[in-house]
Amino acid sequence: MSDQHVDSGKRRFLLLASSGAGAVAVAGIATPFIASFLPSERAKAAGAPVEVDISKLEMGQKIDVEWRGKPVWVVKRTKEMLDNLPKLDSKLSDPKSDSSDQPDYAHNAWRSLKPEIWIAVGVCTHLGCSPTYRPDIAPADLGADWLGGYYCPCHGSKYDLAGRVYSGVPAPLNLPIPPYKFISDTSLRIGEETK
Repeated sequence: MSDQHVDSGKRRFLLLASSGAGAVAVAGIATPFIASFLPSERAKAAGAPVEVDISKLEMGQKIDVEWRGKPVWVVKRTKEMLDNLPKLDSKLSDPKSDSSDQPDYAHNAWRSLKPEIWIAVGVCTHLGCSPTYRPDIAPADLGADWLGGYYCPCHGSKYDLAGRVYSGVPAPLNLPIPPYKFISDTSLRIGEETK
Protein backbone atom coordinates (compact mmCIF):
# COMPACT_ATOMS: atom_id res chain seq x y z
CA MET A 1 0.00 0.00 0.00
CA SER A 2 1.41 3.29 -1.01
CA ASP A 3 1.27 6.02 1.48
CA GLN A 4 -0.54 8.95 -0.11
CA HIS A 5 -0.78 12.26 1.54
CA VAL A 6 -4.34 13.63 1.54
CA ASP A 7 -4.67 17.38 1.59
CA SER A 8 -7.82 17.84 3.68
CA GLY A 9 -7.81 21.62 3.10
CA LYS A 10 -8.00 21.12 -0.69
CA ARG A 11 -10.73 18.51 -0.29
CA ARG A 12 -12.79 20.84 1.91
CA PHE A 13 -12.34 23.71 -0.58
CA LEU A 14 -13.46 21.55 -3.53
CA LEU A 15 -16.43 20.25 -1.56
CA LEU A 16 -17.54 23.77 -0.60
CA ALA A 17 -16.95 25.15 -4.11
CA SER A 18 -18.95 22.40 -5.80
CA SER A 19 -21.74 22.70 -3.20
CA GLY A 20 -21.88 26.47 -3.77
CA ALA A 21 -21.97 26.04 -7.56
CA GLY A 22 -24.77 23.48 -7.19
CA ALA A 23 -26.79 25.82 -4.96
CA VAL A 24 -26.42 28.67 -7.49
CA ALA A 25 -27.54 26.34 -10.30
CA VAL A 26 -30.61 25.19 -8.32
CA ALA A 27 -31.52 28.82 -7.51
CA GLY A 28 -31.09 29.77 -11.17
CA ILE A 29 -33.43 27.02 -12.28
CA ALA A 30 -35.98 27.50 -9.47
CA THR A 31 -36.33 31.29 -9.77
CA PRO A 32 -38.18 31.37 -13.13
CA PHE A 33 -40.28 28.39 -12.05
CA ILE A 34 -41.37 30.11 -8.82
CA ALA A 35 -41.84 33.44 -10.63
CA SER A 36 -44.27 31.75 -13.02
CA PHE A 37 -46.70 31.33 -10.11
CA LEU A 38 -46.83 35.10 -9.46
CA PRO A 39 -49.48 37.15 -11.29
CA SER A 40 -48.34 38.90 -14.46
CA GLU A 41 -48.36 42.69 -14.77
CA ARG A 42 -51.40 42.36 -17.02
CA ALA A 43 -53.22 40.31 -14.40
CA LYS A 44 -52.30 42.81 -11.69
CA ALA A 45 -53.61 45.67 -13.83
CA ALA A 46 -56.85 43.79 -14.55
CA GLY A 47 -57.67 43.62 -10.85
CA ALA A 48 -56.31 47.03 -9.96
CA PRO A 49 -58.59 49.88 -8.92
CA VAL A 50 -59.82 52.14 -11.72
CA GLU A 51 -60.09 55.90 -11.37
CA VAL A 52 -63.08 57.57 -13.02
CA ASP A 53 -63.45 61.27 -13.76
CA ILE A 54 -67.10 62.20 -13.21
CA SER A 55 -66.65 65.97 -13.63
CA LYS A 56 -68.38 65.96 -17.04
CA LEU A 57 -71.10 63.47 -16.13
CA GLU A 58 -74.45 65.14 -16.79
CA MET A 59 -77.76 64.48 -15.03
CA GLY A 60 -79.30 61.26 -16.35
CA GLN A 61 -76.10 60.24 -18.17
CA LYS A 62 -74.38 56.85 -17.88
CA ILE A 63 -70.73 56.14 -18.60
CA ASP A 64 -69.10 52.72 -18.90
CA VAL A 65 -65.70 51.79 -17.50
CA GLU A 66 -63.95 48.43 -17.35
CA TRP A 67 -62.89 46.89 -14.06
CA ARG A 68 -61.65 43.30 -13.74
CA GLY A 69 -62.73 42.62 -17.31
CA LYS A 70 -66.35 43.57 -16.66
CA PRO A 71 -68.36 46.65 -17.60
CA VAL A 72 -69.08 48.95 -14.69
CA TRP A 73 -71.69 51.67 -15.02
CA VAL A 74 -71.55 55.08 -13.44
CA VAL A 75 -74.87 56.93 -13.60
CA LYS A 76 -75.74 60.42 -12.42
CA ARG A 77 -79.39 60.11 -11.42
CA THR A 78 -81.81 63.00 -11.50
CA LYS A 79 -84.14 63.94 -8.65
CA GLU A 80 -87.04 62.41 -10.62
CA MET A 81 -85.13 59.13 -11.00
CA LEU A 82 -84.50 59.00 -7.25
CA ASP A 83 -88.11 59.92 -6.43
CA ASN A 84 -89.36 57.04 -8.61
CA LEU A 85 -87.32 54.34 -6.80
CA PRO A 86 -89.74 53.74 -3.86
CA LYS A 87 -92.69 53.56 -6.26
CA LEU A 88 -91.33 50.28 -7.65
CA ASP A 89 -90.79 48.34 -4.39
CA SER A 90 -93.91 46.19 -4.84
CA LYS A 91 -92.75 45.08 -8.32
CA LEU A 92 -89.25 44.06 -7.28
CA SER A 93 -87.90 40.69 -6.23
CA ASP A 94 -85.50 42.07 -3.57
CA PRO A 95 -86.43 45.74 -2.94
CA LYS A 96 -84.38 46.02 0.28
CA SER A 97 -81.35 44.34 -1.36
CA ASP A 98 -81.12 41.71 1.37
CA SER A 99 -79.68 39.05 -0.99
CA SER A 100 -77.48 41.40 -3.01
CA ASP A 101 -73.75 41.51 -3.55
CA GLN A 102 -72.93 45.00 -2.32
CA PRO A 103 -70.79 46.80 0.24
CA ASP A 104 -72.46 47.78 3.53
CA TYR A 105 -72.48 51.47 2.58
CA ALA A 106 -74.69 50.66 -0.42
CA HIS A 107 -77.35 48.94 1.67
CA ASN A 108 -79.88 51.77 1.38
CA ALA A 109 -82.80 52.75 -0.85
CA TRP A 110 -80.58 54.15 -3.63
CA ARG A 111 -77.78 51.50 -3.27
CA SER A 112 -74.93 54.02 -3.34
CA LEU A 113 -72.75 56.30 -1.21
CA LYS A 114 -74.24 59.44 -2.75
CA PRO A 115 -77.86 59.17 -3.91
CA GLU A 116 -77.28 60.82 -7.29
CA ILE A 117 -74.13 58.83 -8.26
CA TRP A 118 -74.78 55.13 -8.77
CA ILE A 119 -72.11 52.54 -9.62
CA ALA A 120 -72.81 48.89 -10.54
CA VAL A 121 -71.33 45.95 -12.42
CA GLY A 122 -73.26 45.97 -15.70
CA VAL A 123 -73.71 42.21 -16.06
CA CYS A 124 -77.13 40.56 -15.84
CA THR A 125 -77.35 38.15 -12.91
CA HIS A 126 -79.13 35.59 -15.10
CA LEU A 127 -76.62 34.51 -17.75
CA GLY A 128 -74.12 37.37 -17.93
CA CYS A 129 -75.44 39.54 -20.77
CA SER A 130 -75.08 43.30 -20.46
CA PRO A 131 -78.43 45.05 -19.98
CA THR A 132 -79.16 48.28 -21.85
CA TYR A 133 -79.75 51.58 -20.10
CA ARG A 134 -83.35 52.64 -20.63
CA PRO A 135 -83.97 55.86 -18.65
CA ASP A 136 -87.06 56.73 -20.71
CA ILE A 137 -90.42 56.57 -18.95
CA ALA A 138 -93.23 54.37 -20.32
CA PRO A 139 -91.70 53.37 -23.67
CA ALA A 140 -94.02 51.34 -25.91
CA ASP A 141 -91.86 48.19 -25.75
CA LEU A 142 -91.54 48.12 -21.93
CA GLY A 143 -95.00 49.25 -20.89
CA ALA A 144 -96.74 52.19 -19.24
CA ASP A 145 -95.48 51.27 -15.75
CA TRP A 146 -91.77 51.47 -16.76
CA LEU A 147 -90.11 54.29 -14.77
CA GLY A 148 -86.63 53.88 -16.22
CA GLY A 149 -83.97 51.30 -15.59
CA TYR A 150 -82.04 48.55 -17.33
CA TYR A 151 -83.41 45.96 -19.72
CA CYS A 152 -81.54 42.77 -20.61
CA PRO A 153 -82.27 41.97 -24.28
CA CYS A 154 -81.01 38.37 -23.94
CA HIS A 155 -83.89 36.99 -21.84
CA GLY A 156 -86.00 39.97 -20.79
CA SER A 157 -84.77 40.64 -17.26
CA LYS A 158 -85.50 44.13 -15.95
CA TYR A 159 -83.84 46.23 -13.26
CA ASP A 160 -84.80 49.61 -11.84
CA LEU A 161 -82.47 52.62 -11.68
CA ALA A 162 -80.87 51.24 -8.49
CA GLY A 163 -80.15 47.90 -10.19
CA ARG A 164 -82.88 46.06 -8.25
CA VAL A 165 -84.37 43.18 -10.22
CA TYR A 166 -88.07 42.99 -11.05
CA SER A 167 -90.12 39.99 -9.91
CA GLY A 168 -91.04 37.35 -12.49
CA VAL A 169 -87.96 37.74 -14.72
CA PRO A 170 -85.15 35.20 -15.27
CA ALA A 171 -82.52 37.18 -13.32
CA PRO A 172 -82.46 36.01 -9.69
CA LEU A 173 -80.51 38.85 -8.02
CA ASN A 174 -80.00 42.60 -8.06
CA LEU A 175 -77.02 43.93 -10.01
CA PRO A 176 -73.83 43.76 -7.92
CA ILE A 177 -72.32 46.97 -6.53
CA PRO A 178 -68.50 46.95 -6.64
CA PRO A 179 -66.39 48.44 -3.86
CA TYR A 180 -65.64 52.11 -4.57
CA LYS A 181 -64.82 55.39 -2.92
CA PHE A 182 -64.91 59.05 -3.84
CA ILE A 183 -61.48 60.63 -4.14
CA SER A 184 -63.01 64.08 -4.60
CA ASP A 185 -66.30 65.59 -5.77
CA THR A 186 -65.25 64.98 -9.39
CA SER A 187 -63.53 61.58 -9.27
CA LEU A 188 -63.95 58.15 -7.78
CA ARG A 189 -61.97 54.93 -7.55
CA ILE A 190 -63.67 51.61 -8.34
CA GLY A 191 -62.16 48.56 -6.68
CA GLU A 192 -61.23 50.19 -3.41
CA GLU A 193 -63.46 50.26 -0.32
CA THR A 194 -64.46 53.40 1.47
CA LYS A 195 -63.04 53.27 4.95
